[in-house]
Amino acid sequence: MLRPMREHPPELAAVVERQQNVATRAQLLEAGYDDMYLYRQARRGLWQRVLPATYALVTGVLTDEQRRISAALYAGGQAQLTGLAALTWYGFRQIPRSTDVHLVVPHHARRRSAGFALIRRALSLDDRARSATLYPVCSPARAVVDAARDLRQPRPVRAIVAESVQRGFTDLAALDEEIRRARRSRTALIRMAYAEVVAGTRSAPEAELRECLAGSPALPEIRWNPRLRSAEGVALPTPDGYLTDSAVALEVDSQEYHFSPSDWARTLERHNELSRHGVMVLHVTPAQLRRHPDRIRRTIEDAYESRRGLGATLRVRVDPPERPPPLPQP
Repeated sequence: MLRPMREHPPELAAVVERQQNVATRAQLLEAGYDDMYLYRQARRGLWQRVLPATYALVTGVLTDEQRRISAALYAGGQAQLTGLAALTWYGFRQIPRSTDVHLVVPHHARRRSAGFALIRRALSLDDRARSATLYPVCSPARAVVDAARDLRQPRPVRAIVAESVQRGFTDLAALDEEIRRARRSRTALIRMAYAEVVAGTRSAPEAELRECLAGSPALPEIRWNPRLRSAEGVALPTPDGYLTDSAVALEVDSQEYHFSPSDWARTLERHNELSRHGVMVLHVTPAQLRRHPDRIRRTIEDAYESRRGLGATLRVRVDPPERPPPLPQP
């Protein structure tokens, strides 16, 4: 539990309150403290030296916001929050947990990374950065690309990119612009994830299903997130994938969307509506995809073979796909 250890001088109290009990050495010296006092407070465990020349005037573990404030005070007024720390600030759900705080500073800046404050110099800062009062935060598109450049596995990158578009944090045009800005500097994973979203992927597990089925010699082209209609032109639920010739729908059931009974009820309604029109719905979980991809692929192949040609007899139409935007070029 964080607890202030003493009353501060009036000239410092307002600053400390605004900065959530974090202050720089310069601010503390200006308030009348000297370096020996700062040293003794930290040595006694009453304060914490969390970064060079940056102190938390409380005991206990820092909150996420206190870490962001500390890193921003250390990095300087021109630093912009980016990467996973910025995505946490925006409220992203599908991101890896990290205690590091990533910031970008002007290329001429001298400040270097220290502790949990990871600093990267940039030729240009983000002109779409948003103000968080105590520090600017890079735009969601810039933060997504910067976070993806620091990750090493495709799964979290896919999740971040899909969430950024699905929940309306950013759009494909802004992501395209930021990927082009980053050029080829550690952008292989973000380019892959961007291409999947352009092709219609809505989630990381869906991208994994696509990858699982991509090499199947038994399956024809799969329509991803197609718009289905009944013979009367009424819109039907959109499955994650659809095999037109056999009328087999594929659904990836991620736990994130089934925490409540109402969510589960909506899933059953979608299933029943498609089944009412003769469509077979196969459900796959992310855990099954990761543990038994070969078994999932065989199940879908068998379902396709058993119903091949049946799609032509059903009165279910598939709307033509929208033309996707071009992929970013280096």
